[in-house]
Amino acid sequence: MHAGRRASERSPRVAVTPSGRPRFVLVHGSRLSSTQWRPQVPLLERAGPVALVDLPGHGSRSKEPFTLDRAAEVIAEAVAEASSDEAVVLVGHSLGGYAAMTYAARHPKSLAGLVLAGSSATPVGAGAAVYRWVARVTDRLGEQRMTRINNRVLRRLYRPELIEPVIAGGYWFAPTPAAWREVMERCRPSMLWAVECPVLLLNGRFDQFRVGVRDYLRACIDGRAETIPRAGHFSNLDRPEAFAAAVMRFADEVTTPSGSETRVTDRRPQRSLSHELVHDDSIDRY
Repeated sequence: MHAGRRASERSPRVAVTPSGRPRFVLVHGSRLSSTQWRPQVPLLERAGPVALVDLPGHGSRSKEPFTLDRAAEVIAEAVAEASSDEAVVLVGHSLGGYAAMTYAARHPKSLAGLVLAGSSATPVGAGAAVYRWVARVTDRLGEQRMTRINNRVLRRLYRPELIEPVIAGGYWFAPTPAAWREVMERCRPSMLWAVECPVLLLNGRFDQFRVGVRDYLRACIDGRAETIPRAGHFSNLDRPEAFAAAVMRFADEVTTPSGSETRVTDRRPQRSLSHELVHDDSIDRY
């Protein structure tokens, strides 16, 4: 751990950017499974192969208890499946973002890029209120009522062809309280201090989980943030094309064609509190 060291105090370092075509490893958020990514899969496959991860306690791993340690192991298994000519871009949403961050902190040289979506809130003090609320509501309402509420809300917000494949993957409420308690205890921006690959903080404009984005940028060796307009916490569902476009644009920036020379960059701390906002039709970019 590097507790107490500021980004400006860290020594410059030289990192090697993996070369090859991108391979996307996608990690879903709490309560859902890998089917959360169904809207993104056909879009991202235009740029490279896609691997979907079910976190412990969710989907195909529903019988496993959730821990961040086991989540990092599951992600490591998916990353290890990449071939020698593929550069892994790891994408995690919400709980999956904190799991991806945990993996990257343990394997800081293994990725070409890391995308943290809806996971830029520091879970301490006021920032922990959101996490406590998620765990408390799940405990209070129970799985059957939460299922009915989730179905009703999602079907009201999204068109059937988009959301029905996501709903078909089921909901996994049992791990939620323990998972978020562990996030609150362990996950901090400082986890990114040792991560040598570029990091993209990708959030919906109305996502309450983006409140700590500046703290996370300070912790990155090479970080950038993008905000998707007219999107909330589930930005990949609110704006599927804009979300996928941001991920593919980032992947194009951080990978080089297979067979070319590996790109070497001097990754000094890149960010300050001053950001220039650039507008286009789909996304706000810092």
